[in-house]
Amino acid sequence: MISSKTAPQILEEKQNVYIQKIRTEIEPLRQQLLTHEVYKNISSIEDLKIFLQHHVFAVWDFMSLLKSLQNELTCVQVPWIPKGNPLTRRLINEIVLGEETDEDQEGNAKSHFELYMEAMQDCDADYSKITYLIQLLKEWKSVRTALSQIDIATSIKEFVSFSFDVIETKKAHKIAVVFTFGREDLIPDMFTSILRDMKNSSKTPEEDEKSIEKLVYYFERHIELDGDHHSHMSIQMIKELCGDDETKWNDAIEISKIALQKRIELWDGILLEIKNNS
Repeated sequence: MISSKTAPQILEEKQNVYIQKIRTEIEPLRQQLLTHEVYKNISSIEDLKIFLQHHVFAVWDFMSLLKSLQNELTCVQVPWIPKGNPLTRRLINEIVLGEETDEDQEGNAKSHFELYMEAMQDCDADYSKITYLIQLLKEWKSVRTALSQIDIATSIKEFVSFSFDVIETKKAHKIAVVFTFGREDLIPDMFTSILRDMKNSSKTPEEDEKSIEKLVYYFERHIELDGDHHSHMSIQMIKELCGDDETKWNDAIEISKIALQKRIELWDGILLEIKNNS
């Protein structure tokens, strides 16, 4: 019997099988992250500060992954010329709009990184190291040179270095996979867990609750934007980039697992510092 399915329909089904295979392969790592011991140990504002001081580097390099995708998939030079797939351009530009110019609680345009930094200030968390990194980058230092000059945990350095190893491949499908399965696709569940624990904690004094208002807003914005719309767009972007190329899909499976392992190691570093300071 001759199939009535069109070639695009057959491709879509094949891509969905690959996406499900990635999800199956990374599910044990996702569960390690969602049930990580670090969540149970964020029980005070001081513990939260440690979390923020590590995690802010991930928030920053998330933006670098995003902008590298925009560089690879759209024309960001003058004179402008059409580049790549129009649907992929639309997907990445929509995500950039939401991440780089979202709204704060007063309706002002802010990147999610800037929202996070303001939340750190309200919590009186130390943001000097991430600020120093940005200053070094403004002085045209390479990312690795800048990281080597900052006194931060090895887990942070390795996490950021992995991201930039992927960025430097200039292979859009690899960058998109790390962006999606290592970050975007994970963030909704991860932030929901932290937010729920913070709201339910009886150990949080009223003044501390007020100091984390912006942080709660940041988490809620991520849940709102990334929990459905951005995650769906990111998956669609991977399908467009990997197409029917088995090698690219195998790359996607392998690199997604490495990305989640690096996130676990970042969480391990946070947990270690919290325990050392308790």
